[in-house]
Amino acid sequence: MSDLEIIILAAGKGTRMGGEKPKVLVELAGRPMLSYILDTVAQVHDKKPIIVVGFQADKVKAAMGPGQRYVFQANQLGTGHAVREALAEVSPSAKYIIVLNGDQPLVGPTTISSLYKAHTAQTSSGQSSTHQPLTISTIRVPDFTDWRMPFYDFGRIIRDEKGLIKKIVEKSEATEQEKAVTEVNPAYYCFDAEWLRDRVKNIDAVNSKGEFYITSLIGMAQAEGAILNSIEIPEHHGLGVNTPEQLTVALKFVEIK
Repeated sequence: MSDLEIIILAAGKGTRMGGEKPKVLVELAGRPMLSYILDTVAQVHDKKPIIVVGFQADKVKAAMGPGQRYVFQANQLGTGHAVREALAEVSPSAKYIIVLNGDQPLVGPTTISSLYKAHTAQTSSGQSSTHQPLTISTIRVPDFTDWRMPFYDFGRIIRDEKGLIKKIVEKSEATEQEKAVTEVNPAYYCFDAEWLRDRVKNIDAVNSKGEFYITSLIGMAQAEGAILNSIEIPEHHGLGVNTPEQLTVALKFVEIK
């Protein structure tokens, strides 16, 4: 994995958590959420990830220590914007980039390594990476009840009649029919680095929040004729923590990554 860079998006405030600390510093079983992800990355990759910080960046840096690689996102304008800011720190020699999220502390080492292996396998199999520039992770749930309720807020994976990924729709943009889809997007991606550098600057903010979504890259890839590669990951690996209730859910899984 020497040709890989990993970006962790950790700039958000976490308004729904209450309090004034950055969301990634909310404690899960006595530790900041972000620390779990850093430990997981260290299990599968020798190179430290790039951490995109924003809200109370100094506190995040103090908690994680000076030995990390940080990029400051002055204005929190969405995930696509955060990735664009992080690219300044990515090594020019990197061939692949994985994007993770700082409020999803239960991502396991198997998910990271599987995402990398699935993407590099299909790009090195003789097929042009121009046509398969990214690999997407997905989660299938039977429903959105009980501990799976947090997944209701995730984007939906919309597939065509052949089972190929047609689009990813953010919950805030989804129709009622699309909200009923139970294959969701935990927002872990592996990109061809060169393709990402060229395309991320073209993301627009034509949506209800006026933000630059990383999922816009899906549409760009498909407009170029891409057949999107995907892997399915364990449900709990994608659990996010945006509310105190979701923190309680995550506590049930903290020892089984």
